[in-house]
Amino acid sequence: MLDVASVLRIFLAFLYRERLIATDLGCSVEAPQRRRLTNLPRSISWADVQTVLDGVDRRSPVGKRDYAVLLLMVTYGLRAREIAALTLGCIDWKRQRLLVAERKAGHTTAYPLSAMVGEAIIDYLQYARPTTDSRALFFQVVAPYRPLTWWSVSQQTARHLRKAGIRVPRAGSHTLRHTCAQRLIDAEFPLKTIGDYLGHRSAEATEVYSKVRIEALREVALGDGETVL
Repeated sequence: MLDVASVLRIFLAFLYRERLIATDLGCSVEAPQRRRLTNLPRSISWADVQTVLDGVDRRSPVGKRDYAVLLLMVTYGLRAREIAALTLGCIDWKRQRLLVAERKAGHTTAYPLSAMVGEAIIDYLQYARPTTDSRALFFQVVAPYRPLTWWSVSQQTARHLRKAGIRVPRAGSHTLRHTCAQRLIDAEFPLKTIGDYLGHRSAEATEVYSKVRIEALREVALGDGETVL
């Protein structure tokens, strides 16, 4: 809508400049107000997540890679850019930690390396990652072998969502990131903790998830002594 308003103002200015209209009406066209927190996070259920993971062909190199990538997104809520930037040095096998550097908030986060994620990465490293001197973790599966880009991460995620028959607006990596956040909300973690976990730059970035605290909102709506019909 903002683009439509801008185009309309330019068109009206053109008409006025060419003397096709007597008054410059461009200044009367106002852009629609953009309000914060108007959209709901586009998460999916955990059952849908399992459907997506079960649909990955882990026998193929691309399947081994994508399975590890999907687990990283849904377990840690990583952005596509953060996954594309991962290197071999980001995994501290001795301490069982995953290090995510250069986050949007400008800091590095150290996560406990879950057994499932670790096993998926090992499977990829042993049987699917191409032989290369690059320290990047994830690569394209066809020659010339280049590090996986953030765009490819998002596109592959969208492909697996479609393959599983899951329809969400703007399917991509953020779908699983929002799903990770939803799991934390359901577990009743404070919004500050969730924001730190997801690497948000400010508390305002996490506020949108307050809209999906379903049980808390139900309690507010019902009041004391009322029940769900």
